[in-house]
Amino acid sequence: MRILICEDSVLLREGLVRLLEDAGHEVVAALPDTDGLMDAVVDTDPELCILDVRLPPTFTDEGIRAALAIRAGHPSLPLLVLSQYVEERYASDLIAAQGGALGYLLKDRVADVAEFIESVQRIASGATVLDPEVVAQLLTRRNRDERMLRLTDRERTVLALIAEGKSNGAIAALLFLSEASIEKHITAIFQKLGLEPEDGNRRVLAALAHIENTGVADAGNDYQGGVR
Repeated sequence: MRILICEDSVLLREGLVRLLEDAGHEVVAALPDTDGLMDAVVDTDPELCILDVRLPPTFTDEGIRAALAIRAGHPSLPLLVLSQYVEERYASDLIAAQGGALGYLLKDRVADVAEFIESVQRIASGATVLDPEVVAQLLTRRNRDERMLRLTDRERTVLALIAEGKSNGAIAALLFLSEASIEKHITAIFQKLGLEPEDGNRRVLAALAHIENTGVADAGNDYQGGVR
């Protein structure tokens, strides 16, 4: 896989290069800041971009703004954002952005090499991988979602399976329904939850609403495993 890295810490940047290359991937560029980032995306044609949230010169939101710019210009390009701490607002911005696969992980996760490499591969394959701590932060500030009351029993069942990270095909097999029927249920769920196509990552947003409403204690593990 062709990977572009944008990380200001030379130690972490070089460490990521080594980890990824040892895992058989090709690092096509490793940048210390966002200068020339968009040109590098065009020139190197990466299959995944890894960016730090806080980058020079102000170390506030340069990385997240760069990620959103990449998402706008190259919506199908998978993104993995790394952060030292949970940046709930930035995570919300990325989840709501229209685009392809997304990862948001705390930098501590890089220490578990096998888990990190697996997350990289899942994101590149189309999964959305959110750090459990990020999910927890997203849920703590939200109130009980009254939109859930609009769902039928069948729609709640489908949504619960979405929250477990199951694909449409897997849900159809479990409920003994056709994939077309599952797609209709999911469309109805999105409509009743007020999730429009431009919201992006609607499966993640819908699953978050379900987890918040039901109080599933181990939901973070499902998210870290990837919800598509």
